[in-house]
Amino acid sequence: MTTSEDRVPGGSAVGAAPLANPKRWTALVFICLAQLMVVLDITIVNIALPEMQADLGFSNENRQWVVTSYTLAFGSLLLLGGRIADYTGRKRAFLIALAGFALASCLGGAAPNIEMLLTARALQGAFGALLAPTALSLISVNFTDQKERAKAFSIFGGIVASGAVIGLLLGGFLTEYMDWTWCMYVNAPIAVIAALGVLYLGPEQRAAVRARMDIPGVLLVTTGLVAVVYACSEAESEGWGSGLVVGLFVTGAVLLAAFVAVEARSSHPLLPLGVITDRTRGSSYLAVGVAMIAMLGALFFLTFYLQLVKGYSPVETGLAFLPLPLGVGMFAGGVSTKLIPKAPPRALVVPGMVIAACALFWLAALDPGSSYWTMVAPALYVQGAGMGLVIATAMNYATYRIADEHAGVASGTVNTAQQIGGSIGTALLSTLAADAAAEYLADHAAQAKNPAVVHDAMTEGFTTAFTWAGVIMACGAVAIAAMMNTPKPRPGESSAPVAHMG
Repeated sequence: MTTSEDRVPGGSAVGAAPLANPKRWTALVFICLAQLMVVLDITIVNIALPEMQADLGFSNENRQWVVTSYTLAFGSLLLLGGRIADYTGRKRAFLIALAGFALASCLGGAAPNIEMLLTARALQGAFGALLAPTALSLISVNFTDQKERAKAFSIFGGIVASGAVIGLLLGGFLTEYMDWTWCMYVNAPIAVIAALGVLYLGPEQRAAVRARMDIPGVLLVTTGLVAVVYACSEAESEGWGSGLVVGLFVTGAVLLAAFVAVEARSSHPLLPLGVITDRTRGSSYLAVGVAMIAMLGALFFLTFYLQLVKGYSPVETGLAFLPLPLGVGMFAGGVSTKLIPKAPPRALVVPGMVIAACALFWLAALDPGSSYWTMVAPALYVQGAGMGLVIATAMNYATYRIADEHAGVASGTVNTAQQIGGSIGTALLSTLAADAAAEYLADHAAQAKNPAVVHDAMTEGFTTAFTWAGVIMACGAVAIAAMMNTPKPRPGESSAPVAHMG
């Protein structure tokens, strides 16, 4: 029998930590491989888009949908995916998601037309929405010791922060030396290898309390997130003030507000509000969302800068980004691992965001003649260092003392924050960059056809985006400093999910 003092945010009682899985470190390798597949697929296809379009003969409008169909399905179904993992069992969900992702990838590689390709991309997003929260919740429930948990989440956070760069690099190699179809087929062998991880995951883990599915909540949050992600994807081409974009944002906001109202009254909510109202977890979700604005902003615009202004090939562009995962690895795998069990999360997340903001301001000083080695490479390393501190810590605390039966949906929430942050950030920064470039060309209309002036205009747009991304990151650091008040872990304390004890 427990008292109210024995319970923790999220509605669960503090009980004895479950016995650690003796094969957990081997399992982590396969879990991280599965997560890498999901993350790299967001950028690997971007490099291949020109070849896809030439081969399948689709329009520029449909080219955008190759990306949007994935992000729409992925971003809108993450909460549902996390809850399915809680209900059906995480090992089972892991295998189903891997098999579905692999088959959808093969379907996309074999696509003879744009219709089949878009269907495959949507299916990839749907199965990715099941796989991503399942992978995170598997780490959460397998690592209960504070020091081990910090190390595991540092490794996982490094994968999250570096996966997009790995996607650019792998996509460049596959597109340049093989064929665009291999940007899709490559997921199949990765999924098969990752599936071997089920041998090391220990006993099946599912929610102890398995109430019926919250169908109204599922419908409201899914349609609401679809509206928001779709609005972001249309904002650059249609304009932020267009009727379509404003209507989609308003619709999404109304649906998500209705979702919160329904969850507050539901006896079996899809997302128990205690998951997000806890200041530690809530500020972790915010940190991940804001960090993705800066991270994807840097990747997106620096990719164009290197290719269109500096003339790098796809492979050279991918290689140019290597300082970023190097910084992530050193600070997520090295510094964060040692500090997470000893320091309050705010002491890591806030400096990490400030460091990342400084890197973005550094990139804002680029011009067409800037040297890679004195400007781009060191800024990317610093960006990686900041992101390593932020993502590793925020991922660790995203499931801070959450009930075991809610580990999947909490994992889905942090993935949703990551996806929505990336979608909003890319759309917003793209608009700001396009406006700045257009204004520069208007001010130099007499020389608008001069290639040097065109490069100057593009660089003006990119550096404007870097500046605003840095401002957003700095503002996020201030918000997190005010919100995240969790003290440093006490010796022997576990931040892992706790068992539900009724």
